[in-house]
Amino acid sequence: MGNKFKYYVVWEGLAPGIYDSWEECQLQVKNYKGAKYKSFPTKDAAIKAFRAGYDEHLGILGQLADVMKKSHTVNLDAVPEYLKDSLAVDASCLGNPGIMEYRGVSVRTGKEIFRQGPFEDGTNNVGEFLALVHGLALLKQQNSSMTICSDSRNAMAWVRDKKCKTKLVRTEKNTKIFELIARAEKWLAENTYPNRLVKWETKEWGEIPADFGRK
Repeated sequence: MGNKFKYYVVWEGLAPGIYDSWEECQLQVKNYKGAKYKSFPTKDAAIKAFRAGYDEHLGILGQLADVMKKSHTVNLDAVPEYLKDSLAVDASCLGNPGIMEYRGVSVRTGKEIFRQGPFEDGTNNVGEFLALVHGLALLKQQNSSMTICSDSRNAMAWVRDKKCKTKLVRTEKNTKIFELIARAEKWLAENTYPNRLVKWETKEWGEIPADFGRK
């Protein structure tokens, strides 16, 4: 089993610094407008990023992303031709439950088509489910039969069953998430769609284009 311990850098929050638990980090960024933070697998990496500052750290990441775009993220050449003109959806959740958001991105162009969140006290599975339904509803509005790709088998199964089978506990903070779940389930119950839902094969094609890059 791999080491799941992480360090959290808070560049802008109530008390900027390096924290060794998500709970401590969350105390610094919750309800703080414009909070800037990120997790790192080692203390050394966290220290370097904190010393570099948020803007410089993002600049370094941007340069690396340009160099490693095809090999480290999506390998468009390996993606089947029929999927290149599809919509990819994905979610990110910092903590479990934690701060969750989701988005849809064009596979061919990498352009962000929609983005929702962040929402407090969510889970990654719920975000993946909401992203799929959001994509289906948006494409139906556009009268599009475009294929949608997701790297979550759970979310795809929930969509097929028209039910978000989450064990997430409702709290005062995640009321909005449960409202979105109810709307998504209602949409699935009342609508049909021609769009194919396809499992994104990460090992073969690289990270799904809608990935947030926070692993």
